[in-house]
Amino acid sequence: MKYYTKLIIMALALIIFKNLPLMAQTKPLRIEISQGVIEPMPIALSKFMAVGDISVKYSEKISSVIMADLVGSGLFREIPRSAHISTATDFNLPVQFADWRVINADALITGSVNIQGDKLILKFRLFDVFAQTALGEGLQFQANKNSWRRMAHKISDAVYSRLTGEAAYFDSRVAYISEEGPKNARKKKLAIMDYDGANSRFLTDDNDIVLAPRFSPNNKEIVYTSYKSGTPKVYLINVDTLDQRLLDEQPGMTFAPRFSPDGRSVVMSLTDRGNTDIYTVDLKNSRKTRLTSGASIDTAPSYSPDGKQIVFESDRGGRQQIYVMSVLGGDARRISFGKGSYGTPVWSPRGDMIAFTKINQGRFHIGVMRTDGKNERLLTASFLDEGPSWSPNGRVIMFFRETAGANGAPEIYSVDVTGRNLKRVKTFGSGSDPAWSGLLK
Repeated sequence: MKYYTKLIIMALALIIFKNLPLMAQTKPLRIEISQGVIEPMPIALSKFMAVGDISVKYSEKISSVIMADLVGSGLFREIPRSAHISTATDFNLPVQFADWRVINADALITGSVNIQGDKLILKFRLFDVFAQTALGEGLQFQANKNSWRRMAHKISDAVYSRLTGEAAYFDSRVAYISEEGPKNARKKKLAIMDYDGANSRFLTDDNDIVLAPRFSPNNKEIVYTSYKSGTPKVYLINVDTLDQRLLDEQPGMTFAPRFSPDGRSVVMSLTDRGNTDIYTVDLKNSRKTRLTSGASIDTAPSYSPDGKQIVFESDRGGRQQIYVMSVLGGDARRISFGKGSYGTPVWSPRGDMIAFTKINQGRFHIGVMRTDGKNERLLTASFLDEGPSWSPNGRVIMFFRETAGANGAPEIYSVDVTGRNLKRVKTFGSGSDPAWSGLLK
C-alpha cells in the first residue's frame, strides 16, 4: 500500500542531506512509512517559552502531551532536553540550527504559552533542522485554559501531518465500556475519554448492562446497546446533555448499531421470531428498512466511508464469515476465505481496508484485509482479542483483550496497522468495546 512504501526513500534522503553542503539541502523533511523496519525520526521539542509566571506549569504540561503523542505513535524518538544545547529565550528569535544538528535532531518544535485571564494563547513552529527552514507557517491556538490538553493534541496533529503526510488522529475521543467487579457479576458503564485515556467520564450508571457504543459522524451522539428493558435494545445518547432515546420500541432484540456516514440513519441487527437480520432506522422518522433475510444470523454491520456498501458478519455459509452488500440490501458477496471464523468487521475511514476479529485454533486475532478479501494480515494473537475500531486517519486500530481465568478482565489496546507498536490504552477500571470518534472540531 502506497502509504507504507517510502521509509527507505526517507532514510536515503537523510544520508544525502547529511553529506551535502547546506545550500544544496532544499528538499522538505518528511518521514515516510513502510511495512519494513521503521526507524523512528529523532525529534526535539525546545522548552516552550512561558509568558508570565502562571504560564510555566502549562508550558511543561503541554510539552509533555505533545511528545507523548508523537513518541506514542511509534514514528518518532524524543531527543531528551538534557541533550539540548540551545535554550530559546524568545519565541521570535532565529533558531540556532547548528546546535540542533550536532545532537542529530531531524526536526525541531518551538513554541510559547501565554495566559491572559482564562484564555490560553499557544504558538508553535516546526523546523527541518538539516534544511534550516520552517516546515509551513507557524500556528496559534487560543481557547479557555482548561482546554490545554486539546490544544496540545492539535499541535501534535499538525506536526504529525506535516512530517508524515498523513491525516491526524490525536485530537479525538474514544467511547468504551468501563467494567468493574468479578467476572460473573461485572458492572458496566458507558464511558468516554480522550484518545490517550485522559479525561475519562461516565455517560451512564452501572444499573444496566451496556455494550457496543458507536460515535455519530459529528461526534455529538453515541448509539449503544442496553439491557435497560430486560432485553437488548439500541439507544441513542447525547454526549453533552446525556439525553437518551430508544431507537425502536417494537418487540424483539436490537443490537450492534452503527451510524451511517451522513448521520441520518443507524444500521443494526434485529431479532424477530428467531431470525436475526440487518435493518436501517431513519433517525428523523424512525422508519425501518430490512436489508437481509433468511435463517442465518446477520450482524455487526459497518458502512463503507462513501455510504454505498455495508460489510457484516453472517453464518449463512455454515460458519461465521464476512460479507459485503449494497447499502440497499440484496445479494451479498463473501470476502473472507481463510481458516477459522471471522466477525466484527469494520470499514477503514480510508476506504481501502476492513478490520476484523478472527478465531482460529482456539486463538483470537485482530486482522485487516482489502475490501475484496485479499491480502489478509493478522496483527495480534491472544486468548481473546476482539472489537477493532479505526483511528480517524485509518492508521491505528483499537481493540480489547481479555485474559484467561476467573480473574481475567478486559483491557483496551492499540496497534499500528502494520502490526507494530502494540500498547495498552489507559481506562477507568477495565475497558472493552472501544469506539474511536472522528477528529474533533
